[in-house]
Amino acid sequence: MAKSKKKSKKQEQDVPGATTTPVADALRLPSGPVNLSAIDTRSTPGFDGDKAAGKESLAAMDAELSELQERLFAEGRTEGKRRVLLVLQGMDTAGKGGVMRHTVDLFDPQGVHIKAFKAPTAEERRHDFLWRIRRELPDPGMVGVFDRSHYEDVLIARVRSLTTPATITRRYDAINRFEAKLVDSGTTVVKCMLHISPEEQKERLLARLDDPTKHWKYNPGDVDERSLWSHYRTAYELALERCNTDAAPWHVVPSDRKWYRNWAIAALLLETLRGLDLGWPEADFDVEAQRARLLGEDPIA
Repeated sequence: MAKSKKKSKKQEQDVPGATTTPVADALRLPSGPVNLSAIDTRSTPGFDGDKAAGKESLAAMDAELSELQERLFAEGRTEGKRRVLLVLQGMDTAGKGGVMRHTVDLFDPQGVHIKAFKAPTAEERRHDFLWRIRRELPDPGMVGVFDRSHYEDVLIARVRSLTTPATITRRYDAINRFEAKLVDSGTTVVKCMLHISPEEQKERLLARLDDPTKHWKYNPGDVDERSLWSHYRTAYELALERCNTDAAPWHVVPSDRKWYRNWAIAALLLETLRGLDLGWPEADFDVEAQRARLLGEDPIA
């Protein structure tokens, strides 16, 4: 079906508040060995302003994000095949929930499919590790969001020795094949590692203890996981290196500054949707004939 390519003036402008470098380029992980310790968790790649400016810029993206998402949704309802999948990975307290509240919330919920992956159920363990992932992929026209993902099976599985090193290695290759097929079938995959420091995580965990309204969010097991921080960092570095492909590259989002994290994810999504060059589906009926029918109809009894 033909599409209308009429664009708003906003689509011809830069991302609000961004530098001249595309945010995707500023955050994209280069190919080769990964050293997360060398990436400043308080940096703000692609943005020169302060917290107030970041929040203002995030709000300024609202209207265009909403319109582009609606165009994608409309395309999916008219035989279009394209969709977007946002993959969020990060240590506990990195801010996956915050991204949901402050960034993903800018979208119309009817066009978003969110899935938070927990420990595999007994049924899920009876299948290949990608089985449960495939069941939650977004439909055409949708924006899918994974809070954790298939990468848990090469992260926690590695740190906790839940399977053999050989199996982990095979899973890297399986993930690359899986993501390549997704892209070939019309899915744009946006992978973001929310990168925080152990010091910032400690402050966020203490803040939960200091606030009775947030005690429900505190998990004593998080302290046990902190003792394995260096092991998780190594697991992330290996996964990022092995699965950083041209089809589905990784973006590392410094996340000690919550406002920047939210802005960066929104900016990535805005650039992604702009890049799809979305139009409005053309009517598959005679518009003027339908107008004449409505104007000439008898009054409703």
